[in-house]
Amino acid sequence: MDQKDFSRRILLAVTGLSPQVVTETLYALKAEGKPVPTEVRLITTKEGRERASLSLLHPETGWFHRFRADYDLPEITFDNDRIHVLETMDGQLLEDIRTLAENTRAADAITEFVCNLTDDNKSALYVSIAGGRKTMGFYLGYALSLYGRPQDRLSHVLVSAPFESHPDFFYPSPRSEVIYVPPDNRPCDKREAKITLAEIPFVRMRDGLNADLLEGRASFSEVVAEAQRAVPPLFLELAPETCTVNAGGESFRMQPSYFALYWMMTERARSGKPGLHWSENIKEELLGYYGRLVNSYSGSYDRAEEAFRRGVTKENFDPAKAHVKKHLERHLGRKRAEPYLIKPLERIPDSRYSRYGLALPPQSIQISNGVLSKQRIKRRSLQ
Repeated sequence: MDQKDFSRRILLAVTGLSPQVVTETLYALKAEGKPVPTEVRLITTKEGRERASLSLLHPETGWFHRFRADYDLPEITFDNDRIHVLETMDGQLLEDIRTLAENTRAADAITEFVCNLTDDNKSALYVSIAGGRKTMGFYLGYALSLYGRPQDRLSHVLVSAPFESHPDFFYPSPRSEVIYVPPDNRPCDKREAKITLAEIPFVRMRDGLNADLLEGRASFSEVVAEAQRAVPPLFLELAPETCTVNAGGESFRMQPSYFALYWMMTERARSGKPGLHWSENIKEELLGYYGRLVNSYSGSYDRAEEAFRRGVTKENFDPAKAHVKKHLERHLGRKRAEPYLIKPLERIPDSRYSRYGLALPPQSIQISNGVLSKQRIKRRSLQ
């Protein structure tokens, strides 16, 4: 997915005592013919903000403004409001990241920040981990791995000697400009500097996160724990007495009408039976499962019987199957839910239709009598 297809392209970086990473990365992107970001955002400390503000954004001497003018770049939104300072739990600006508490706070804040930025489907992130403390760069890269989308990129910039870390070097100048390099104050022309953009491949785990973590606030440790549960051993357990599903390390309840369909498909998979298609006169079997969940003399059962008066049809089978899928993906995330979905199986002989069912191996399925035997990670209410 090409970033040029996105109208909002954000350069996100962590910075500390070397705000040069902003102009160095922008230069490298332009030099390599990549789409130039439309916006810059920084995550830093209190001193990092002061350095970035004065050295990059000062109205007269700011290197960000000089860089744009030197290379005739279009408007890039970047101001002091887009320099985000990490805070302690009581709202104080972080001077540095030295203690365990400060480290934990930085991890949580960076994770939340990346989560919020990736919530905009019209945006693409270009994340740089070249600046700031190593721990900040690690958390930023890990957060992108957790929340990153196909359009997001991760990078580092490599600056040739002797310009790397020089306080007066911000980018290769388009004309001859001399700076002096310690320890012998050797003169060097900034025009001769070389900057290489090193893109870093990363594993995208976003699809393995459930909707709660994608939509709400979560700590770094909570999101990591969720990602680690994205690849558990396959195991599905149903508790019909409470309409509870235990899948992929999550437990949640399902409405009886949807649970009945899922129970029917699960039981067939556990018993080694073939899948089902709505055209195969499955009304009585489905109502049999539903009648074991609700009182067969209740209004709920009467309404279900009336809905299936003409049998199970595509018009009532497909929406129920879609609701089951929605429940599973809501609690497990798309990637982790995939093995537990009702999906097409074998083709019906002499037909263009396929039967539906679960592709799980029978040994991975258990039907309990009201109490789930496997310890649950979380408990979620009926949606």
